[in-house]
Amino acid sequence: MITIFKNTFGKYLLALLVLCGVACTQKLYDRLGTSVVSVAATESVNPVFTRQAINPCVRIEVNIPKGHKELNFNAISGIIGNVSLGDIERIELYKGNEKPDFTGTELLGSVIPTGKKFTIPFESKPVVGQHIFWVSLSLKTGANTAHKITLNVEQLTDKTGVIYKINQRSVTAKYIGIGLRLPKDENVHTYRIPGMITTDKGTLIAVYDIRYDDSRDLPANIDVGMSRSTNGGQSWGEMKNIIDMEGPKDNSGAGDPCVLFDPVTKTIYVAALWSKGNRSIAGSGPGLSPEETGQFVITSSTDDGLTWTKPYSITSQVKNPEWRLFFPGPGNGIAMTDGKLVFPAQYWDAQKMPHATLIYSDDHGKSWKSGIGAKSNTTESQLVETAQGTLMLNMRDNRGGFRSIATTADFGKSWQEHATSRNTLQEPVCMAAFIKAKVMVKGHLKDVLFFCNPNDSKSRKDITIKASLDMGETWLPVNQLLVDSRNCYGYSALTKVDDHTVGLLYEGVGSLLFVKIPVKDIIK
Repeated sequence: MITIFKNTFGKYLLALLVLCGVACTQKLYDRLGTSVVSVAATESVNPVFTRQAINPCVRIEVNIPKGHKELNFNAISGIIGNVSLGDIERIELYKGNEKPDFTGTELLGSVIPTGKKFTIPFESKPVVGQHIFWVSLSLKTGANTAHKITLNVEQLTDKTGVIYKINQRSVTAKYIGIGLRLPKDENVHTYRIPGMITTDKGTLIAVYDIRYDDSRDLPANIDVGMSRSTNGGQSWGEMKNIIDMEGPKDNSGAGDPCVLFDPVTKTIYVAALWSKGNRSIAGSGPGLSPEETGQFVITSSTDDGLTWTKPYSITSQVKNPEWRLFFPGPGNGIAMTDGKLVFPAQYWDAQKMPHATLIYSDDHGKSWKSGIGAKSNTTESQLVETAQGTLMLNMRDNRGGFRSIATTADFGKSWQEHATSRNTLQEPVCMAAFIKAKVMVKGHLKDVLFFCNPNDSKSRKDITIKASLDMGETWLPVNQLLVDSRNCYGYSALTKVDDHTVGLLYEGVGSLLFVKIPVKDIIK
């Protein structure tokens, strides 16, 4: 905090010092007066992303007391660290609001850094009251996703020569990620519903909804898109449209994709819901035909995601005709240790009650069978094989508050509620990511369950990765990492990138954001 003089002597001394070219600092003011201007800085919790123009890093709050004269800021200075300058396009200062969403913000100034210390020149004359500023980073397209960035804001400077020291409450390293799909990319309004897997070649395959006209769910003009990376997520190829079904585009489409990789046949499968007209949740009915009910469709690739087959429906194989709708997870499916392929699924029964379940194939995708519902009023789920032949289903529960968890040893013919169900993994009623991965933990390869969702019981915010070292029996608070605290759409997907790293693809607001997280940052 800065002390500005009320007493006459202080005012004259201040004027004399400024005329003599002496920079007046916080310590000097504290000795000479009592009128206070407070300046505080707080880090935002979020990665910084390439292809995204604005990345909030530090929030600066300036409070000017009643009766204080107008200030005249002309520069802000700080230090960047833990990163190559070649990753940074520019550092920017915005005048904004309370939240790091930059709604109605104004760019005040920017600088291209040439060293670790930076100064952004700008002009601002804040009057009495509270004023919020944000320091943001803009990254170069090829910024290294293995790097991290620290940013420490140190001082504001007034034209009168006054230096306002800023005590930033913390300085932590931010991950560098990639804005994989952003609103208006290829004239698309919104990208949503991520799924992601890693093939035997190390290729990352990401799938998602292409919502052309607006952000609404099916029925709407939606196709399923796919992006692939052959270098561990450092860069991604062009988007491919892999499920584009027939029907009126203003009231038809395919979405809610789910992806899995078969390591035996080297085949990638992507499942989705096809709504021919109004045949999604609200408009789907009993029956099996596309004119009656939503379709569970699948496409596949045998060349590591380069080309894809024409989508086909397996609805007649997996849906009870009395049910009103049957479709995928979404997110990702798995290949079990004995070679069976499993997709998470969901159905609306004859009374329109939703149930999370699964489908499986024991002949590498030639045919599919479905289980019964694990629990009523549950929908989007993900699953892992905790022990050979035992599957754990992690479900979105419309009751709210917590996830529901169940296990099966007979492919969904029967289910047992797990001890952690409805009491351990909180949620705001949202899809979540859930995988098993063999990763390096304290020098040893170990099977770990990773879970990601908005870590809040009411709001979609605080995207957090959690790890369980005992196959989901416990989720210790020490083994979790808050990745992004901002409000968001909340859906996410996880995959193993290598023995030391997991990849996270999650929804911002209309965007899909990819970031790599070291396992050691999650498991302490």
